[in-house]
Amino acid sequence: MIHDGFDRYGGDVLASGWRDAGRRAVPQVAADIGTVIEVAGDGFCGAVTRVQSGTVELEDRLGKRRLFPLGGGFLIDGEPVLLGPPAPAAAKAPARTASGSFAAPEARARVARPSRILVEGRHDAELVEKVWGDDLRVEGVVVEYLQGVDLLGDLLQSEPPGPGRRYGVLVDHLVPGSKESRIAQAVERGPHGAHLRIVGHPHIDVWQCVRPEAVGIAAWPDVPRGIEWKVGVSRALGWPARDQADIARTWQRILGSVRSYRDLDPALLGRVEELIDFVTAEPDAPTR
Repeated sequence: MIHDGFDRYGGDVLASGWRDAGRRAVPQVAADIGTVIEVAGDGFCGAVTRVQSGTVELEDRLGKRRLFPLGGGFLIDGEPVLLGPPAPAAAKAPARTASGSFAAPEARARVARPSRILVEGRHDAELVEKVWGDDLRVEGVVVEYLQGVDLLGDLLQSEPPGPGRRYGVLVDHLVPGSKESRIAQAVERGPHGAHLRIVGHPHIDVWQCVRPEAVGIAAWPDVPRGIEWKVGVSRALGWPARDQADIARTWQRILGSVRSYRDLDPALLGRVEELIDFVTAEPDAPTR
């Protein structure tokens, strides 16, 4: 019989599913941690704290915990639901460091090696730390600054390198004919040349190793001879340059614009990677 336009038997008294006709399906939801669930039978209400072996653990506001089998008999916001297990977590892509390397999972810093990387100044050291710091800690490589390549010879005399103590040196403005180039060549010809590697970028200062677009400028300005380069750059870009504190703040602005290796000039990237490989290479086996 048809009442109000609804035929409960669908025209066939033997058709399957007639008992469920007109009933609203009970939705199935995942028992995700933190979801607040009410038990329909006794009114216990709590948040999901654990799902294991076909059971769900709920904790109420007083800290009481109870276990229930997954399935029916639960309410969310007063509506019946079927509780199922949480969906499996999606596999995460391996994390990468700022240098583009795959991050070692929960890696602990290695004890510092005797080998080290030397850079000319504080800004160089801070830039290397920001991009390669995670890699260097895993490898146990310390970065030190020289306060000028002119002091490299003195350091080599007081703390000479050797087969198990290599030095990688990063130099600014390492171009043919420059003062830095002449110093590097003299050191490499000296008694310590076999245990160190000197590389560099062509820029006057490490600031220029940051890509201009990362800083939000069209290009690094040309500074006339006779004007201190950082001061000249700051003035040309309209940035304060009254004293060293202004220059320090400008550097922090530049450094803050660097998020990964993509914000650096390739002329620097390859050289730092070369030094890391050099100082972490196993010492040559002694010849007999």
